[in-house]
Amino acid sequence: MEKYESRVYQHGTLGMLVPGLFEGTLTVADLLEHGDFGIGTASGLDGEMVLLDHTPYLVQSTGEVRILKPEEKVPFATVHFDQAKDTFTVRALTQKQLGEQILANYPYKNLFFAVKITGRFNKVKTRAVEKQTRPYKTLTQVADEQALFDAEAITGTVIGYFAPEMFQGMAAAGYHLHFLADDKSMGGHLLDFEIEQATVQLQPFATIEQHFPVADQEFLAKDLAIADLHAQIEQAEGQN
Repeated sequence: MEKYESRVYQHGTLGMLVPGLFEGTLTVADLLEHGDFGIGTASGLDGEMVLLDHTPYLVQSTGEVRILKPEEKVPFATVHFDQAKDTFTVRALTQKQLGEQILANYPYKNLFFAVKITGRFNKVKTRAVEKQTRPYKTLTQVADEQALFDAEAITGTVIGYFAPEMFQGMAAAGYHLHFLADDKSMGGHLLDFEIEQATVQLQPFATIEQHFPVADQEFLAKDLAIADLHAQIEQAEGQN
């Protein structure tokens, strides 16, 4: 019997992005050794990464969707090997309704778990941040410069994670989801969606492997103040 995969791997932390640590510190090739599905961003905060079936797509603020090269680097990403534990179908649900339904029906509120949704959506709203150059701004300043995308009657895949509230800073507490259309016409960090019909898969994790950029001098020297970290993450993640 195949062993159930219950480990998720994360390079960097979301909290590192808040003060502007946007430089890539891990190659895409190295990242893909730890998972075939996941989310993240590229060096310079250049768009939203959507890792599907071992292919790292990058949704940029121009609307372009391209595949990241193995030698390109990421400052922050979360990945896992896909092996769903729970699968169910849904119809006519909003993003908020689905999130509430999952936590009501499954005992995962204190766990990290992956969410994958494949199907048809009545509407999808996403964002992608603009590529940054030095000197880097803060994450909340960058969020004010995001590009917004809307689509209706579209098929695609949602991939992302739920993190317990106590881990805010390491990750984004609650759901952090990205989207990619089947035809690669749009995608990005999800702000809202409405499902027409879709299959939802959940994968809870017993272990999270947190990887830090220990060779990056900028990270080692940075003072990471946490006084208003939670508020800044909520503002940046929830911009719409």
